[in-house]
Amino acid sequence: MKKNPNRVEEFVGIIRRLRKECPWDREQTHESIRHSLIEETYEVVEAIDHGNMTELRNELGDLLIHVAMHAVMAEEEQAFTLDDVLQAVSEKLIRRHPHVFGSAKAGSAGEVKANWERLKMQEGRKSILDGVPRKLPALLKARRLQEKASKVGFDWNDKADVWKKVREEISELQRAEAENDPAKIEEEFGDLLFSLVNYSRFLNVHPELALSGTSDKFSRRFRQIEKKLGRRNVKPREAGLKLLDELWNEEKKKQ
Repeated sequence: MKKNPNRVEEFVGIIRRLRKECPWDREQTHESIRHSLIEETYEVVEAIDHGNMTELRNELGDLLIHVAMHAVMAEEEQAFTLDDVLQAVSEKLIRRHPHVFGSAKAGSAGEVKANWERLKMQEGRKSILDGVPRKLPALLKARRLQEKASKVGFDWNDKADVWKKVREEISELQRAEAENDPAKIEEEFGDLLFSLVNYSRFLNVHPELALSGTSDKFSRRFRQIEKKLGRRNVKPREAGLKLLDELWNEEKKKQ
């Protein structure tokens, strides 16, 4: 494809025209398309997981549509423009990388991250936890909160102590279950998940990715069970737990 030095402006022009001439695009607001922004982000992640560069290129384009749409809508409200967005993020990248654009030194990725958090606090944040979106998926949110707290020393020193905390939370959940207190059960279950996320950091495992992989694995195996039952003309709900368990173990051995 021929390179166009004004590709960004051309692209924004297309979005502006859609906002004026397309009935659907004209009706959209920041709120009406926010859920699609999340969906497009997950589709980018899925393309990365598949290692498909063509798919990744296309999904990044779809994500960029949302960036431009929000910017153009803000432009219409005379709030800001895409140029303002690009200027602000460029300035932030330069400001938060003094070891690249200034005289500061950073010999490791860990030092870079520590400097990044310190600079964010200097920019006016009141808490080290600021910047973690409330709408993040729960496992990812827990992980980010723990990582941020860790940067100021609020963390475990020994992995064994973290596992001890996990076992403690299991016991507390069992006590809540014995008391038959629904609110307490939910609270303790949340505490257990939070402690497991904490342990995942010490295993260098990302909980969101780990659970996603397990869910995909479950889906693959169960779909194979459905196919086997179909060849026997047996519906899943009619198969019974014993047969389902046998077929599950067969698939588990295969995979």
